[in-house]
Amino acid sequence: MTLILGLDPGLARTGWGIIAADGNRLTHIAHGAITTRPADSLAMRLQALHGGLAHLLATHRPEEAAVEEVFVNKNAQSTLKLGQARGVVLLSVAHLPVAEHATRLVKKAIVGTGAAEKAQIIAMVQRLLPGCGPLGEDEADALAVAVAHAHLRTAVQRTAA
Repeated sequence: MTLILGLDPGLARTGWGIIAADGNRLTHIAHGAITTRPADSLAMRLQALHGGLAHLLATHRPEEAAVEEVFVNKNAQSTLKLGQARGVVLLSVAHLPVAEHATRLVKKAIVGTGAAEKAQIIAMVQRLLPGCGPLGEDEADALAVAVAHAHLRTAVQRTAA
């Protein structure tokens, strides 16, 4: 059994979800979001994100991490801030095996189409991980990244064997 941490990076909210993968059997462990205060400076927000991730890693001790790849916004300033938050996320989990997955790939793995809507992601994650309870968009995205990663790594392991 492997504990996988899925992350949906964001400066305001970084969604996270932890699942246990035992072959094709997936179990929900925990999920949540690390939030930062918009009134704080960028440096303080990045520090808060790092501290939240450090606490999460120390509490749950995942063995692998999967991070959603960033998409480009129309607003360059928003894209830059998202990139900085994503850098903190990657640095925080760098001691683990880390996989990065494109948003469209995750949606296709979870819903069957790369153009899935947020409500479809939430519904499918709740179906795939019974007992996870109510989910916000960021938490559902993070769990979706973890589930997609679990399925992809199982396929790679089978191919290698």
